[in-house]
Amino acid sequence: MLAKRIIPCLDVDKGRVVKGKKFLNIEDVADPVELAKRYNREGADELVFYDITASNEERDIFLDVVESVAREISIPFSVGGGIRTIDDINRVLRSGAEKVSINSAAVNNPDLIRQAAAKFGSQCIVLSIDAKETAEGKYEVFINGGRKNTGLDAIQWAKHGEQLGAGELVINAIDTDGEKSGYNLALTKAIADAVNIPVVASGGAGKLEHFSTVLKEANADAALAASVFHYQEIPIPELKEYLQKENIIVRR
Repeated sequence: MLAKRIIPCLDVDKGRVVKGKKFLNIEDVADPVELAKRYNREGADELVFYDITASNEERDIFLDVVESVAREISIPFSVGGGIRTIDDINRVLRSGAEKVSINSAAVNNPDLIRQAAAKFGSQCIVLSIDAKETAEGKYEVFINGGRKNTGLDAIQWAKHGEQLGAGELVINAIDTDGEKSGYNLALTKAIADAVNIPVVASGGAGKLEHFSTVLKEANADAALAASVFHYQEIPIPELKEYLQKENIIVRR
């Protein structure tokens, strides 16, 4: 069995790591390079960087941050936000990221996933899905930082993304984002059971048990979190020790 991964998520706006709830009430947290170095020391398996306003503001991504992070850490990281073209993907990968995460651009142009997977390999292409429950048991895909409902069914879109060549899915539940009430198990499990590529659960981590539950019961391959790591409410070494006691295989 593959080891389950623990992935801190760094939302970046204007060169700073920030954090909000349900994509609102954004607060300043830290310098992205310094925070990345801390997570590298603490034993995070990967990092995810999102330029959270690039898509909505229709501007280029923060390549200076990507290059600075790549110089300072040894663990893999992915970058998302504002990636719209094959050239954007090429520049991010050349700047030192191992993966790119596509969200809004993939919805607007699904063929971008196919083209990117063909050119760079599926292992580099992550489809990030921001999903919200719009009726009981029905989850729809939102884009532009959670601002726009596409009407797409999240589970069907996940399956289509896999068919197009995405090598991994990040499933962010908008309803639980920043709430610390636990991951959306129903959404995560529905997608994990529908695809054959790794699924990263995102949105809602607040305590140790939330991680073990989503990794065991919802079949997630990895758990992503932000504020509980940023503010050291849950130290990563402590989390990994806990997961090991729960008979979950993690890298130590």
